[in-house]
Amino acid sequence: MITIDNLKAFGADTDEGLTRCYGNESLYLRLINMIPAETNFDVLQQAINDNDLDKAFEASHALKGVLGNLSLTPMYEKCTEITELLRARTDMDYTHLLAELLELRNTLRDMCTE
Repeated sequence: MITIDNLKAFGADTDEGLTRCYGNESLYLRLINMIPAETNFDVLQQAINDNDLDKAFEASHALKGVLGNLSLTPMYEKCTEITELLRARTDMDYTHLLAELLELRNTLRDMCTE
């Protein structure tokens, strides 16, 4: 089960995240628990595999918003890096950046299911 202490150790700015949820810890943790199943991770991965930079940008931009609103700082920062490269339509191999983001998601998922 995820806790505020787990999230702090992960690098999340839980004070900011809780503020956005009006101090409602139960709501905040419920929203955090939804992140590992967020479909835009799959959309982003498929778009990158298909070299569809427009679709990848849309997915990464949506993820960036969700991750930022929940103050999941490590994930937000990695997603921001990907989003800005895609915004600039940088022609590169995104797989290593995507792998780093997905590893963070997997770490969060594991924290949610422990």
